[in-house]
This record gives sequence, structure tokens and C-alpha cells, in this order.
Amino acid sequence: MSIYNEVVFESLRRHSPETLARARGDSPVDLLLTNANLFVPTTKEWVLTDIAIAGGVVAGWGHRDASREMDLDGAWVTPGFIDAHMHIESTKLWIPNFVEAVLPWGTVAVANDPHEMANVAGIDGVKAMIQAAMQMPFTFGFSASSCVPASIFESNGAIFDIAEMEEVLGSPLGIGIAEVMNYPGVIHGDEALMAKIAAAGNRRVDGHAPGITGRDLDAYLCAGVESDHEMASYEEVVEKRRKGMWVFLRQGSASWNIPALARTVIESGTSRVALCSDDREPDLIEQKGHMNHCISVAVESGISLEDALVLATLNPAEYHGFKHLGIVAPGHQADLNIFTSMDPLNLRPHMVFQRGELLAQDGEFRGTLQRVDPPESVRCSVKLASKLLPGSFTLNCKEGDLVRVIEVTTRSLWTAASTATFSLVDQELNQLAVVERHTGGGRMANGLVRGFGLKCGAMASTVAHDAHNLMIVGANSDQGRADMATAGNRIAEIGGGQVVCLDGEIIAEIRLPIAGLMSDQEIGELAPQVVSAHEAASARLGCSLDAPFMTLSFLGLSVIPELKLTDKGLVDVDRFELVDLVAG
Repeated sequence: MSIYNEVVFESLRRHSPETLARARGDSPVDLLLTNANLFVPTTKEWVLTDIAIAGGVVAGWGHRDASREMDLDGAWVTPGFIDAHMHIESTKLWIPNFVEAVLPWGTVAVANDPHEMANVAGIDGVKAMIQAAMQMPFTFGFSASSCVPASIFESNGAIFDIAEMEEVLGSPLGIGIAEVMNYPGVIHGDEALMAKIAAAGNRRVDGHAPGITGRDLDAYLCAGVESDHEMASYEEVVEKRRKGMWVFLRQGSASWNIPALARTVIESGTSRVALCSDDREPDLIEQKGHMNHCISVAVESGISLEDALVLATLNPAEYHGFKHLGIVAPGHQADLNIFTSMDPLNLRPHMVFQRGELLAQDGEFRGTLQRVDPPESVRCSVKLASKLLPGSFTLNCKEGDLVRVIEVTTRSLWTAASTATFSLVDQELNQLAVVERHTGGGRMANGLVRGFGLKCGAMASTVAHDAHNLMIVGANSDQGRADMATAGNRIAEIGGGQVVCLDGEIIAEIRLPIAGLMSDQEIGELAPQVVSAHEAASARLGCSLDAPFMTLSFLGLSVIPELKLTDKGLVDVDRFELVDLVAG
């Protein structure tokens, strides 16, 4: 349990004569919510009761004298929702704007892995996030990023080793070790990775081991890893649960696995399962919400509402040590959601309370936030050796060569490795490039991707998991390569972000000046820009993907199978080695 959460828990609940007196009914509580239809996750039932709140804590169930009463008239009440695993940077929202965006949807706590910021700005950037988070009416847990860079095939912008991890673990919000993505290293007992896992002590160690089963999974678990949110099949989920691993079912923007894996809860119950968003774009948050949407997707996939609620409240609280959250019960923090209409497929809280204070109503944030701006050191993070030219994207192959191709799979972070006979007129192929942007060293690599669907133009982004170099995808044509250069140069001019280019003109733009990952803007300003960029990629360039920029951002992550491209070249993830573009 984090120091922060422990302090909150102790101050709100234990050894407080005033709280005990109010619980006994000897003195009035601050607020009495009457006629509440309360969901109890420990027994998975709905109980009609009054809820007494005092000093930010649930003082008890049943009638008490109160300074103020609110008749809920049978409205449904749930604990506040908790995200078991996410990256705030993927929402593109700076900390206060993130809270304003998700709290009205019922999310009151998140377990955050800041390894996007860690890869770009190191410990200074992560500490800036933690400092901003500590001022919020929200429960944040920060895991210490364990794989920066994710592998030896990626060039990131900062060092993040044991010393930096220990700073995060020692901070008021430190909760454990973030996803250990270098699973080959763990399985083979890499000493540096073992030391990082050991640094967790009695705190949680999150995993990231797609497709790992059998003896390799046994070794991964013996190393101390406890959870995973990357599962390739239902059979893999079953084995991981049988062996005591926690599994997080995910519903992000480009990565969906709740529908495919819901069966594990339907057949085997809720033990050691939680819901998470992982990577979710701001437009999806604005349109459908956050953890409330994950719950709805779970219900739509066949999981009962009660089980889905457990996966987003009690279970993530228990896993991460948020002992003050997860249930609306005596002695727990009064974080709760009130629904006047309980439509499982469209969960929209009427009111959201945090520590007994009404902070959101009818989708609007009503609280006051202390704004903590990011330091200047995390800005101006895009450094190119020189301007990009169309010739920068010349492929190391010729007409008729058998070439390796990254195959994009919709709604999945996995890519397949395939081959094609290269042709300069093959519109099914798109060109992909990764340019190192942290040091201005000039290193870059070119490759080919199929399934992105660009018939013309180009897209570029500094959101590129996990090293977050500059990624550019364009049409397989001379004009496409010219547009790739224009798009990449524009990114450098604006200090990071995402752009869409067509015929030499920037037709959509999202500015992300904070580490090239996040915006200063609120979600109401930012989300329309994301929608506009997606629409431009689809309508003007022909992209066929649901979340094109999110998909693009994962084409360089060299720890998710099968074939990826980094600034060092093509990576065969299964063989864990660099391979040539020409296959034979």
C-alpha cells in the first residue's frame, strides 16, 4: 500500500474518537444519503439502506442524525470505479485535466504506470506527474517503470534504472513495480531485472507477457510477477488464473480484449480478475467514458452487472492495496457513484462523491483543482539532426524483392510478420519510418506495413510506445514519401504531437508539447482535435482502422509480437533479434 493511501486510511478511519462517536450515533454525521439502493461487492447484492458520511468516511449504514440529508429515492449507489492499469499519458491529458475528464464518469482512482513519461523525460518528468497528482481530489497510485527502454532494440530519452525506480517507490504515491515487459530477460533470470523486481518488497509487481505459457510462464511467476493484461487467447487466460496470476481485462482505444476474454469470468467467477483501460484516447473518454464504459462492455460481453462492478471496484482495490476504497462500508473513504437510471450498457453517474464531497453531477466536474503545471524541462523534446527529405525514406530494397511486412491487426496491439514481393505501385503496402527524436543523433529506420490502408498522404506522431520516437506512416508513392517528410518536420516545429498530411499540406494537427505526449488543453478542446485527425486519416487518406494514431503508436513496441520497427531496424519479437527488410 502506498504511503499516501496509508496516511489517508489512518487519518480517516482509525483511532478517531469523533468518527467512532458518529458511527455510534452519539453525534450528527455530515451527510446522510437516505433510501440508497447500495451495491455491496463483497456479497454481490443490492441493499436498501441509508449511508452516513462523516469527515470523508462512511460512518455507517442506517439512519443517523445529520447536518444535511439527501433523499436518493431508491437510486442505485456503487463504490467509485478504479482502473487496475493505465498510462495517463495515453489520454493526452495533463493530470488536472485528466481528473476533470474521468471523475464525472465515476472513476475515483487509477493505478498508473508512467513509463511513457519515464522514457522521454526520466525521473524529473515522473516526479512532476506525481507532484501534480498529489494535489488532486483523486486516488493515484504510481508504479515504478521497470523497462525503460522496453528492450535493447529501442532508443529512449532518459535513464530509468534502480535508483529512479526507488525514487518512485519511495514517493507518497508509489505502489509497486510497473509492467515487466522484457519477459525473455525475466524468464532467463537476467540479474538487472531480478534486482528491479526485488525492489518491490511486499508491493505488487505487474507483468506484460503476451503468449507466455507452460514452463516459461512458470519461470515468469517464480520471478515474482503477479499480474498480466496482455493475453493472446482464452486458453492463456485460463492457465494464468489457474497458476494464481491476476489478469486485467482491457478495453482501450486500439486494444480490446474484454469481449474475447469475458468467458473466464462467466465460467470461473471474479477471483483475481480486474478491468483496466490501459491506453484510451481522449475522444473515447469524452464520448463513452472511462471505467464505466469498460463495465458496460463487460456486461455486453455476457458478464453480469454485479460481477462487472466487482472487477472495477473491490478487486482492483484489493490488488493494489487501496484499502480505503472498493466498497461503500463503515470505515472506508466515501467515494461513491449515484445512478438515477441503472442501464448496464450505458452507465452514466448522476452524481460522483469523493471523500464525501460532491465533485461531479450530470457529467460536469464541480470541484476546484489546484493547477500544477509541468516544468519547462519536459517541453521542447523533439530534436532532429536535420530536416527530413523525401529521400530520407528510401527503402533498402528494389522492385521484385521479397520483403518483410508488418501486418496490422485491427483492435489489437499484436502484429503479424508476413512477406510480400515489393512493388512501387502496390497500394496495399504503406511505408513506415521511425526517427530517433531525443538526442538529434539522426538515426532512423524504414520498413513496410500492410493493413493501415493509406491510399495517399502521411501521418506522424511522437506518441510511439514505448521509446516515443517519431513514427511516420505514408502511402507507397513518391508523393507519400514527400508527405512523410512534411509531416515529420511539422512535428518538430510544434514540439511534439500528431499530424495528418496530404499533398504537402497539414490537414489535421494535435499539439502535444508536454514530452511530445500530452496537451495543456482540457478534454473539451483536445478531443475534437483527435476526432478531426481520425476523420482526416479515414476520409482523406483512406485509413481503415478504428484508432489509427493509437495503432501507429504501437508499431514500434518491440516486446509485443510478432514484427515491429524501431529506430534500430526491424525487430522479430519472437526471435528477439533484428532482421533485414529483404527476407530472401
